[in-house]
Amino acid sequence: MSTIHRDLLLQQLNWRYATKQFDPQRKIGSQDWAALEEALVLTPSSFGLQPWKFVVVTEPAVKGKLVAASWGQQQVADCSHLVVFAAKKNIGETDIDEYLGLIAAVRSAPREALSGFRDMMVGGLVNGRDGAARYTWAARQVYIALGNFLTSAALLGIDACPMEGFDAARYGEILDLDRQGLAATVIAAAGYRANGDKYAALKKVRFQKNQVLAAV
Repeated sequence: MSTIHRDLLLQQLNWRYATKQFDPQRKIGSQDWAALEEALVLTPSSFGLQPWKFVVVTEPAVKGKLVAASWGQQQVADCSHLVVFAAKKNIGETDIDEYLGLIAAVRSAPREALSGFRDMMVGGLVNGRDGAARYTWAARQVYIALGNFLTSAALLGIDACPMEGFDAARYGEILDLDRQGLAATVIAAAGYRANGDKYAALKKVRFQKNQVLAAV
């Protein structure tokens, strides 16, 4: 990778921040948003199982309802796109078999060749964990997607704010997640910072590299 690419990565990671005020008049262009959606689809996950759904909210009326379920945080209404990262609540053998079917189709692999992989996933995820533990596992995968989304947005010069301050049960009702076996786990507002957002100019506060990195 060239120096300019490395410099760009670090420049954009320094540029980004958890945006507190969005400009409600600025919308993310269709091509940029399509790239962010593709970045979400390409997010890695354990086993490659992808135990999630990304619900993209742009309808003002729906965002208005979600503000009330987000402790009044206005980013939810003013952002261009709100992404609700929903995890599957109860991963089961049906989910695993659907994924194995996709592997077989995409890679032209015989299903019987995947039997060992199936046994490992069923044993570790389904038989080896109760429902609460399966959701916890899926939620951890969702946070990988969140990190990927935030970095991808920064590289495109798009602001974002990850948020956990919301009523997951109300989100489930408003977005009909429960019926789909999903639970809202974390959300991210995306768009463009407002000129008056004082947090944009604040210096980043990070521990020194030698405090958070260790080489062995």
